[in-house]
Order: sequence, then C-alpha cells, then structure tokens
Amino acid sequence: MASQVSDGALPSPGSISPNIPTNSTGQIPLEQPPKLKGRRKLLQSLQRMSSSPTLTRRGRSSSTTGYHRDNKASLSCVSLSSTSYSPCLGNGSSSQLYGGLNPRSATPGCSGSPGESQGANARIRLMETDGPGFPVPRTVPMPSDMRPASRGSPRSATPVDVKVETEVILPESQPARSFDFWGDMPQELKVKIFQYLTPQEIVCCAPVSKAWNEMCYNGQLWSKVDTTEYYSKIPGDVLLKLITCGGPFVRDLNLRGCVQMREKWSSDGDRISDLCRNVVNLSLEGCRIEKESIYTFLLRNPRLEYINLSGLSNVTNSAMKLIARSCPQLATLNVSWCRNIDTSGLIRIVQSCWRLRDLRASEIRGFKDEKFTLALFERNTLDRLIMSRTDLTDQSLKMLIHGENPEMDILTDRPIVPPRKLRHLDLHNCPEVTDDGFKSLAHNVPDLEGLQVSQCSELTDESVIDVIRTTPKLSHLELSDLENLTNATLVQLAESPCAQELEHLNISYCESLSDTGMLRVMKNCPRLRSVEMDNTRVSDLTLMEASFRVRRRGYSDDLPQIGMRLMIFDCANVTWAGVREVLSSNAYIPRASRKAVATVVTVTQTSDASSPSTSTFVTPASSPSPSPAPTYPNEIIQLKCFYGWQMTVDEHTKRVLRGDLTAASRLDRKWAEYMVATEEAGATGAGARRRRRRAREAERLYNEDEDENDASGVGSVSAPGGRRRRAQSGGSCIVM
Repeated sequence: MASQVSDGALPSPGSISPNIPTNSTGQIPLEQPPKLKGRRKLLQSLQRMSSSPTLTRRGRSSSTTGYHRDNKASLSCVSLSSTSYSPCLGNGSSSQLYGGLNPRSATPGCSGSPGESQGANARIRLMETDGPGFPVPRTVPMPSDMRPASRGSPRSATPVDVKVETEVILPESQPARSFDFWGDMPQELKVKIFQYLTPQEIVCCAPVSKAWNEMCYNGQLWSKVDTTEYYSKIPGDVLLKLITCGGPFVRDLNLRGCVQMREKWSSDGDRISDLCRNVVNLSLEGCRIEKESIYTFLLRNPRLEYINLSGLSNVTNSAMKLIARSCPQLATLNVSWCRNIDTSGLIRIVQSCWRLRDLRASEIRGFKDEKFTLALFERNTLDRLIMSRTDLTDQSLKMLIHGENPEMDILTDRPIVPPRKLRHLDLHNCPEVTDDGFKSLAHNVPDLEGLQVSQCSELTDESVIDVIRTTPKLSHLELSDLENLTNATLVQLAESPCAQELEHLNISYCESLSDTGMLRVMKNCPRLRSVEMDNTRVSDLTLMEASFRVRRRGYSDDLPQIGMRLMIFDCANVTWAGVREVLSSNAYIPRASRKAVATVVTVTQTSDASSPSTSTFVTPASSPSPSPAPTYPNEIIQLKCFYGWQMTVDEHTKRVLRGDLTAASRLDRKWAEYMVATEEAGATGAGARRRRRRAREAERLYNEDEDENDASGVGSVSAPGGRRRRAQSGGSCIVM
C-alpha cells in the first residue's frame, strides 16, 4: 500500500501531527473520534507505519497493519517529531490516563494539562475499544525506564514509580507421596542386608511375602552353600531349591553328609550340572550319589580347585582320569577311603595338574608302586601329603624323597637332591616303614611343620632323632604307640632347634617314656599347647612342672584362657594329689600380683570441754588390701584325667574361666578333704570308725551350698606339697 503513493505527496515528518480533537481544557475527550475516510484514512495508516519502527514485534499485530478485524483504526501517541521512539505504558484498559511516564510532550502542538496528580508534560494514550463504553484490553507494554534500550539511546532522567498489582497463582495441592523404605531401597542394598543372615534365617524369612521370597532365593545370596551346620535338618527339596536358585553364582558347594540328596541326584542331576557351572570348591564327602551324576558335574565345572570325594564308593579311576583332563586348576584332592581308587588313577592327576598342593589319599592301595612316588618326586609341588594306612614301603619312601639313582655326596654320604617342599606329612599306621626308609627324611624336608608317624611300630630312636634334628620348623609331632622309643628321643627333642616352635606333642602308649624326658620338654618348650601322655610312666612331677611353666606366662585383669591341654588317662603314677596341684595352680594368684588399694579411715573424737574433732588416717598403698582388685592368670591348664575325677576338674575349670577364683579355691579344698577322707575310710585298723566318721563329715561339707561365704579368700590355696598356708592378716589402723 505504501508503494502506491509518491514521495512528493507525503508530508514531511515535522509537519504532520495527528488529527486528535481536544476540548477547552486541553484533554482528550473520552468519546471516540469520527472515522476517517479516503485519503486521510490512507495517510493516517502510513503515518503509523512510519512512526512505529521499534515497536515490539508480536507477529502480525494490528498495530503494524493499522487495521483490526473490525476495520477500526488504532491511534498512536508516538510523535513523528521525536528523535527516538519511546513506547508508552498501557495497563490493558482502554480510555485511561497515564501521566509522568515521559517528561517531554508527544507533539509541539499538543500539551497535556496538569490534571489532579499528573505533571505538566504528562503524556496520554488512548487505547482502542471495541465499542463505546465497553473497554477491552489489548496490549500492556513495559515502561520505558524498565525496557532494555539499545546502545547510545537516551533514558529518561526522571525516575518513575509504577505500582503493578500482580496476582499470585498457587499450584494445585498434590497429595503427599508415601515413602516405602524397603520398596524404594536399591536391590544391591537389600542383598547386602540379607548377607548378614545365616542360611537358616534366610529360609525362615522366605514365607513373609512374595517379594521377600524372591529376595531370599536370590542367587547372589547363595554363592556359598555350606551345609555343615544344617545338613541333617534341611529337607532335600529345600536344599535342591537353594542349589538351583544359586545357579551360576554358586562357587562353594559343600554337601558333606547330605544323604537326602540321593534321589534328587538321580532325577535332577542334569539340571544341577547345567545350572552350576562355576563351582570352585566341591565337597561330596559321605553323599550317596550316582556315578553318572558325579562325572557330569565334574565335566561341566573346569574351574574346580578343591575336590573332596572322601568315602565315595562310586568314584573309580575313570573319575580320576576325567579330573586330570577337565580340571587343570586343581590344587586340593581328597580321595581318602575310596576303595575303588588306587595309585594308577592318581598318577594321571599328579602328571596333569601342575598346581596340585594337597593330596590326601589315606587307605589307598598301590603306594608301594615306585612309579607313583617317582612322579611325586618329579612334580615336587606338594605341601601336604597324607599316606596313612597304606602299603608304603621303604623303597617307595626313598623314591619319594631322593628320586631314582641320585648323586651321592662323598663327604656326608647323602644324596644331592633338591629339598622337598613338604610342610605336613602323615605316615601313621604304615607298618612296612622302618628306620631305613624313615632316615631319608633327614636333611631333605627343612620346611616340615607337622609329622605323624604314629603306630609305625618298627621305628626307633635312631631314625626319629635324625629327623627331629634337621626339622627346625617342626610344631606338631605325633609319636604315639611307638614301643621302641625311649627318653633319649624326648631329651633330644628338648635340645633340638624345633623346641622353641613345638606346640603339640603326642606320646600316648609309649610305655618307656617317663618324667626323665618329659620334665626336659616342659622346661625347654615355652610354646607348648597340647600334650597327650596316655598310658605312659609320667607322674605328678610332670604335672607340677607344667603348672609352674603355665603360671610363668603372667597375670592380668583379663579373664583367663586355656593355655595348655594335658591328657593323662591311665597313667599309673599320676595321683589325685597331682591333679589337685594343677587345680590349685589354676586358681592361684601370687601376692606380688595383687593390686593394693589405699584405705581411708576417719575417726571422730568427742569431749565435754571442746567440740568434736575429726582425724583422718590413710593406710599406705603398699599394704595388703582386704578387697584387692580382680587379677587373673593369663592362661590355665585344661586337664583330662581319670573319669572319676573328671567332673570335679571340669567344674573347677568352668569357675576359673568365668573369673570366680574364690569358688574354684573352695571347690579345690573341699575335694581334697573328701579324697583324704575316702582314703582313710578305705583303710583297716583300730581307727576305722573314726575314719568313717571323718568321711561322712567330709562328704557333708562337700555337698554344702557353694554360695556360702568363704573367709579364706582367693589367696588361701594349698602350697605345693599339700602343706597348709597360714592366713596373713592385712594391715590395720589402731587409733588410741
């Protein structure tokens, strides 16, 4: 439309002013001006287009085109003579007055009146209406002071205060969200919480709900299925469910003694083998399982490192061949008491499993075969080797230690071979082993810690002493039922380098051993923890020496612990006096170890001439206190003796372990009185009646209530030798 009008027909911007009628007061009337027609209407539209270049763009608005949908023109309050455009403020209501928004007038010829509260140069804009008397809001522009201006454009110097009423619309209220602590918890935390429960507790939690049932049978909880504690209580169906729900998560599977799984292996053996393919430790000891199920399970678990098939009659040499072929990571194998296995099957495992460290083959035939022992010599990786109750011979034992045709040392006349890595060797009940074969262990097993040669009746002091001298790390020694041993072996044991490491010694049924050797062992072996001396010639002297050595391990405020276990069944030279010596030593506290407590005594004196006076006396801390602080021995002796005395010994030990030394000493004293009366009652002569009376009195005292007050205290135990200790009174304060 603008292109149809020539430039000469357009008036200059300075000469054009809006044709707005005013009244005598200079204000714009509220009535709507008459509609323009023809050329004037066209010029007015061009005027608005040229005077509003910086209006806010609102798409295709009516202010840009100059016309509305009802064909009514709008008015503009922007002066064509102004240097820059300053938009007016409209609050959305038509026919309203706004003053003070611009200090300058819109046009030179149109000046607004002051009005009631407006300035002299107030600016007025008339908003368009849809009809007379019906104002309709159209736009609400931002004030000029608040609008972002372009760089270099001037701003109004006069501050403008505009009050804008805003309506706050509050969001619709929503119901509070319920917080489900267990349901919103991550799955990983749930699994971690259930891992603190025992298997029995997890199974009991399964019926709580469906979600808990699913959680309790989560495979991550059953990566270790060990039925040691509940193998006789869990039904076969539940055990099968635990194994199958674990599936690929199961790494440790211990089914020792689970005979209720026999039918499950027959019906669901393939299913178990298909699901459990990542087992590392497997124990089927004592189970009743078919041969096919065993073979399938072994074939589908190539990561097995520990296999325990002890006592399974269905395991044969073909199973050993399968293990050698499919389980190259095997480190521990237990096939003891498998009567259908011999060394011809084990040799395949020794040759194929290069990581084999522990081989337990008790009661396995074929150890007299030197090819098998030669394979063990060549491998030389075993830490533990159990060959008890086998047909091992001297030649096969030499082949195990020296190999075949070793080079001999000219000076020492010993074979030059690499030392064996054995740490535990069990040869007990191998009747064909003699001194000739047992001597081969000397100088060749320097790392040996445990040696069992019990019931090897052909062994003598000669070979045993040679081995003891050359094993400085020996801590467990089993020499029971060796009739040819003498005290020379015990003396040499007390003087050997392993005396400082020895913890366990078994010399039961060695009838030639007595106090001569055991006293030396008790003195020179400070770490001794267990001694079995059944059917030997040891006497009360050995018990007294053991009690003295344990007392030297010190005292403290902590409750005592068991430091040594002595077994003295059927020792003819051990009497009840020696047993009582052990009991007295367990409850004895030396006077130097008791804590003294200072006692404060306050005495008030009253006289007629003066007021009462008070004197305070403090007993020195070094003097004995009537109520010393509790102090206990660090370690005590646990005794296994004649069955008629064992109940008293066990009760005495319980009292000492819980810290009641007073009650333990009282029991010790009464038991001694009862034993003395019993011995006197058994004698014959003129004083028999008196002895019987004393026996009845001792029995009455023995059966008295144990809670009665004992004035003697903890320290009033019998001294070594059975002599009575004189009670020592504590320090007292005497005030005159």
